[in-house]
Amino acid sequence: MDLFSRTWAALRTAAAGLRAEDFERPSGCAGWLVRDLVCHLVIDAQDVLITLATPAEGEPTRDALTYWTVSGTPPTGDDPLDALTVRLAAAYGDPALLMFHLDDVGSAAGRAARLADPGLRVSTRGEVLTVGDYLAAYVLEWTLHHLDLTAHLPGVAGPPPEGLARSREMVERIAGAALPGGFSDAGAASPVVFPAAFSDEDVLLVGTGRRDPTEAETRALGELAPALPFHLG
Repeated sequence: MDLFSRTWAALRTAAAGLRAEDFERPSGCAGWLVRDLVCHLVIDAQDVLITLATPAEGEPTRDALTYWTVSGTPPTGDDPLDALTVRLAAAYGDPALLMFHLDDVGSAAGRAARLADPGLRVSTRGEVLTVGDYLAAYVLEWTLHHLDLTAHLPGVAGPPPEGLARSREMVERIAGAALPGGFSDAGAASPVVFPAAFSDEDVLLVGTGRRDPTEAETRALGELAPALPFHLG
C-alpha cells in the first residue's frame, strides 16, 4: 500500500509540472495525446474511489497479478471508453481545468488508499480482491502510465526506482502465467525472466509493447521474443 502511494504521488507530481504545450504532445499510449492520458488518470482515480467504497463478501477471485487480463492484440482505440476519454479530454479545453480535476480526485484517491484496511474485500469488474491486492495491482498501472506520460517529455522525471522494480517483477510473473507451461507443479505462475541486461524500464516498455525491441534485444530475448508483447488490460 505504501508503494501505491509513492508511485501515485510521483505520477501526479510529474503531471503537475507539465507546461500547457506538453498536453498536445503524444504520449506513450498509442493514439493518445498527453491530455488524453491525463484524462484517463482522472478516470483511474475515480475507479479507485469507487472500488474502495464497494465492499464485497466471499473469497477473493483475483489477486494483484490475476487482476490483469493479457492479450496478444494491441488496443485499436475503437473501445467505447477509449473513444470517450479522447472526447472528454478535448472538452476540458484549458489544461488547467483538467489538472484541477486530477488534483482534486487524485488527492482523494490517495487519501482513501492510505485509510483503507488492506484485508478488506472489495469488488471491481465483477471480481473480488482484497484492498491490498487491488492497490498492489495499481502500482503497475501507475508505473506504466508514468512511462507513457514521459515518453516524449525527456525533461520530466520518471517513475520511482522501487515502482519500476516491482512492476518488472509483476510483468515477469504475469508473462509466466500467460505462456503455455507457465505454471509450476505447485500451481503457481513461474516468472518469465527477461535478460539481466534489460533495465526495469526496458522490460516494461518492450514487454507490454510500448516500444519494439532492437535487433540486439531480440537476440537476447531468444525464445521469449515471438511471444511478446503482452498487452495488459
